[in-house]
Amino acid sequence: MTYLRDLGSGLLGSLRVMSRNKVGFAGLIITFVIVLTSLLSPYFVHMEMTANLDAIYQGPSAQNWLGTDYQGRDIFKQILLGGREVIYVAFLAGILSCGIGVAFGALAAILGGWFDTIATAAAELVITIPQYPLLLVLAGFIRLNSPIGLAFIIASISWGGLMLAIRAQVFSLKERDYVQAARALGLPTSHLLLKEIIPNMMSYILTNLVMRMTNAIYGQVGLIFLGVVPMAQNNWGVMYSLANRQGAIFGVNSAWYIMAPIFAIALLQFGMINMNRSLEELFNPRLRRGE
Repeated sequence: MTYLRDLGSGLLGSLRVMSRNKVGFAGLIITFVIVLTSLLSPYFVHMEMTANLDAIYQGPSAQNWLGTDYQGRDIFKQILLGGREVIYVAFLAGILSCGIGVAFGALAAILGGWFDTIATAAAELVITIPQYPLLLVLAGFIRLNSPIGLAFIIASISWGGLMLAIRAQVFSLKERDYVQAARALGLPTSHLLLKEIIPNMMSYILTNLVMRMTNAIYGQVGLIFLGVVPMAQNNWGVMYSLANRQGAIFGVNSAWYIMAPIFAIALLQFGMINMNRSLEELFNPRLRRGE
């Protein structure tokens, strides 16, 4: 019970700090609602997969809040069910990208020598090649038949910039007195990184995690739109691609079909980007001292 009480107190304290930035807290709420809805909707919302030719491209109504698609299926239900895979791929790609960038950048600065040379050269190579054409080339050679494979492909080309930034920050932090004191005590490299250096970069790392998630959303939707990724699953990218192919933009009622996934993606991006402001409040003590 004590543990749960402390956990609840810490969570409330964190929310109180994050709520100081109103725009950031609004972004946090938007993101939380979209993610929670996307994760829980498959358990409560049933999607009729058979076509209803009598209800094709109907406008919004009490029965179908966002109208129907080219097969007469409810668009609002598709929006509710279509976010889980998009968020899953974005989160996994962001975690992998940040993990690679932070690990390589920190080790390159701490170890130096040949490891630093190779890691820096690899990061500069990844940055030099345009990401989206490289993503298309990789997707052409690798069969993307699962969300995990898609996340790995996106992460493999998006870690370079973060790696160089983390490397520069670790070069600065490792000269600080508390790190030098830990080094003088003979503490291992793992302790220096995990206990002394990386915790002081959490604000920057989390901000980059969110930005890489937003980039991953654009990347996967773009690949689906171009037909590189199989459209076996119902998600916002598939909805947008099918709506475009069916010419939904040219009708008054059918435009809801193409605008709904665009708005859902834009709203999620808006929430995530603005959520960074509250994360800064939480992990940057200098902002809290300034109030």
